[in-house]
Amino acid sequence: MSFGEQKNLLFDEPDRENLLASLELKRPLVFFDLETTGLDPQNDRIVQFAFLRVNPDRSQDEWKELVNPGVSIPPEATRVHHITNDMVAAKPLFKDFAPLILDFVDNCDLSGFNIARFDVPFLLAEMERNDHALDVKKMNIIDVQVIYHKNEPRDLSAAYRYYCGRDHIDAHDAMGDVRVTLEILDAQLKKYTSIPKSTKGLHKYCEPRDSRFVTTDRKFYWKNNEAVLSFGKHKGRSLQWLVENERDYLLWMLNGDFTDETKAVIDNAMRGVFPAKASNEDEA
Repeated sequence: MSFGEQKNLLFDEPDRENLLASLELKRPLVFFDLETTGLDPQNDRIVQFAFLRVNPDRSQDEWKELVNPGVSIPPEATRVHHITNDMVAAKPLFKDFAPLILDFVDNCDLSGFNIARFDVPFLLAEMERNDHALDVKKMNIIDVQVIYHKNEPRDLSAAYRYYCGRDHIDAHDAMGDVRVTLEILDAQLKKYTSIPKSTKGLHKYCEPRDSRFVTTDRKFYWKNNEAVLSFGKHKGRSLQWLVENERDYLLWMLNGDFTDETKAVIDNAMRGVFPAKASNEDEA
């Protein structure tokens, strides 16, 4: 869509006309999602936004734009959202969109998936940075991910019913649990043809690490293939910068309540050995 263009859609398809019929809407509810250059709202920038406003009469207004972030998009970000520097080079800056966004969400509530932890902080930072602060204290924020997590059980019995179609009658009996777990893994291997079929491959697949972060406690994340601090007064600073300029801060972390993994990363860095982001490998 062209800059600032908005499209009005009515729920005229039979399978959509009753969407949110059971939800009382006293004012519009805006669903939104952002794509960004990274994970840090203070240092990274928005490269795409999409807004879908559901009005009280159940009509919709949609708006999606690419944004020139004013900085280079790191390759690791492009691999996630497939937006390249060439795609945004001629697009408007966020400052051009900020007043339009403020108008679009005026007197509305917000919704989305994982917006409380990611999209809302990013949007607030960008709006404030461009002199159009958004006051979300006046808005209701509905995070669909939170509703999902609070209502879908994720215990062994639920997994057994989902994958094997049977009730786990020996729940919390040790042998009963492990027998059921064996059946679940067998069912998963049959259901998901794309997951690895070797134990080594499954080990990598099941590793709890989020590839965006250097450490499992998320104290450091990857940006331009460098480890960057994710919290505190030096948030957004690279580990190398901290070694060169704030060794006392790193010493504080080494003596503080941080994981052994994070302390090992810091200790190695202070010895001149910095973490390197692993390349994608065949994990089958």
